Amino acid sequence: MDRTLFEPEHELFRESYRKFLAQHVEPFHAQWEEQNIVDRNVWIEAGKQGYLGTSVPEEFGGGGVRDFRYNAIIAEETTKGGFSGVGFTLHNDVVAPYLLDLANEEQKQRWLPGFATGELISAIAMTEPGTGSDLQGIKTRAVRDGDDWILNGSKTFITNGINADLVIVVACTDPDKGAQGFSLFVVERGMDGFERGRNLDKIGMKAQDTAELSFNDVRVPGVNLLGEEGMGFLYLMKNLPQERLSIAVVAVAAMESVLEMTIQYCRDRKAFGKPIGQFQNTRFVLAELATETTTARVFVDRCIELLNDEKLTVQEAAMAKWWTTEAQVRLIDRCLQLHGGYGYMKEYPIAKAYMDSRVQTIYGGTTEIMKEIIGRGLNL
Repeated sequence: MDRTLFEPEHELFRESYRKFLAQHVEPFHAQWEEQNIVDRNVWIEAGKQGYLGTSVPEEFGGGGVRDFRYNAIIAEETTKGGFSGVGFTLHNDVVAPYLLDLANEEQKQRWLPGFATGELISAIAMTEPGTGSDLQGIKTRAVRDGDDWILNGSKTFITNGINADLVIVVACTDPDKGAQGFSLFVVERGMDGFERGRNLDKIGMKAQDTAELSFNDVRVPGVNLLGEEGMGFLYLMKNLPQERLSIAVVAVAAMESVLEMTIQYCRDRKAFGKPIGQFQNTRFVLAELATETTTARVFVDRCIELLNDEKLTVQEAAMAKWWTTEAQVRLIDRCLQLHGGYGYMKEYPIAKAYMDSRVQTIYGGTTEIMKEIIGRGLNL
């Protein structure tokens, strides 16, 4: 089914980004997987070529176009290449809206130029060791001290956590106010008391640096409060739909890529004297997966249109996130089965896709939380 989402300028952007990946990512990604982290130089190169901060105003060195279709292209092509270590989508899709919408002029002058050049790698720290999808259970605390804030607490599973220079930290500033008692702070590399723990050993996405962070009496200047005090939870609820749609974009791109490689494998692999794609069971399985992939693609493309028009609802984003990620995991599992024993070998891309995919139903809000959000919107 032809896609109607993109204009010619988007396709030119896609082609140039593919060349960037071929030259600056593909030759090195296997090494980065062994190292459990990507080289910071790839961020600098991405910034030079205009792939970071596409939505950042030109006056700060960005692309100057707030159009999520460019974000989607970066997510799709990175995913289809199997380059799961490159954290550009977190930087562009998740962190950028907070800085663009909440930072004051002085903060923008300080942070956005480096954000766009790749000199300042970003992360957002919500999840804590005892708090996952329940954001209101956050225990990290910030207490006012004169013009500054003293930050204490810990975060875990933080994407870009080792490389990050700017970390948006969600902290409780007034425990008596419930959802109105949370604020956002920008913690910068080098602040006393800001420490990084382990680069976590995951079953997939091996080149993606995912870290534990700790804050021990970190003195955060008052000028690093992002937005208004007490509004943090509201800011999270406003921006989470784009984060969840970004995850859905990755899910559908992975489905398309894995389905394509499996169809080719079923054409080439022979059993009992003929390609396994000629067996009825194989055809039926692939027919089901092709239908699910097309259905997911149409829905997610429509969600991208709605997001660009500022009409995507919290419930629709939750629908996209849970359904596509569950479909992704299911599809890759069935495609691996069609690969037989070879699918279990790490040298086959299907094995890497299998390991990389599993987290998709967890981060950004678990499937169960997404269903809860949708259910609450039904006014039962």
